[in-house]
Amino acid sequence: MNELFGTLSDGTPVHRWTLERAGTRVRVLSYGGTVQSVEVPDRAGAAADVVLGFAELEGYLAHPEPYLGALVGRYANRVAGGRFELDGRSHELARNNGPNALHGGERGFDKHVWEVAPVEHGVRLTRVSPDGEEGFPGRLEVAATYTLDGDGALRIAYEAVTDAPTVVNLTNHTYWNLAGTGDAGGHELRIAASRFTPVDADLIPAGAPQDVPGTEFDFRQARKTGSGYDHNFVLDKGVTDRPVEVAELHDAASGRVLTVATTEPGIQLYTADHLDEPLAPGAGIALETQHFPDSPNRPDFPSTVLRPGEVYRSETVYGFSVR
Repeated sequence: MNELFGTLSDGTPVHRWTLERAGTRVRVLSYGGTVQSVEVPDRAGAAADVVLGFAELEGYLAHPEPYLGALVGRYANRVAGGRFELDGRSHELARNNGPNALHGGERGFDKHVWEVAPVEHGVRLTRVSPDGEEGFPGRLEVAATYTLDGDGALRIAYEAVTDAPTVVNLTNHTYWNLAGTGDAGGHELRIAASRFTPVDADLIPAGAPQDVPGTEFDFRQARKTGSGYDHNFVLDKGVTDRPVEVAELHDAASGRVLTVATTEPGIQLYTADHLDEPLAPGAGIALETQHFPDSPNRPDFPSTVLRPGEVYRSETVYGFSVR
């Protein structure tokens, strides 16, 4: 189902698409490729919205920084100093996070209206990012397909091609609260990662990945998330051709379980400690599947370089169940 959700100040319409299958209802906005809501049942069969979002377009326009449910790009996470070098050329990016570039810059993919077309059990969003947008080189053609699987899982598949060497790192920035309300810090989380990337005061990776045993970053066995996290975890599986399950989030009270499967080598855990009104700190947990932060400046990290003739592909599946 497609309906008008609102209108931007320049008159551009924003539409909302509703996907329903196998007990899952998802609403997606053409503005920012945003996942506005995800409704799934608890163990008693009562449905609730388990993601953070705004009821009206004005909420997203007035509070852009949390990136609620947004499709983030060209480069999710941070690029140190807002610059990188590729093939001997230096590229200066928009610096929107102190000295660094974050989530694509001042007007990243989350702040554009995407073209949307229906596909079987979902929608396909497309846009062209022109050469030089926010400082990134190359004309980038991007597609993101949101579908519901037969078991009600939400699948997001990304593709991109370029006409010049560039860097790409796409993700979805949904915040999960499986209780549907309150603080999400009591959720239990498991991540299949034996290492994480330590960061400096600006949240830029500092040094080599470190082992998680004996640290607060050990989520190899499920435990409560608590607070204080905005860190990349190095997934044990690495980059894969097909999505592999890497994380599980569980709310004991409702019984709801979220599983995350991805082709990506990393997952950013953000416990949303800095959310401002009308939201509340800790109201949701972001699990952003992606390549590592600052990879364009770190040749020791998995590459995010995309060249002409290549196709960028990334896929993440969010599964829902109860126990």
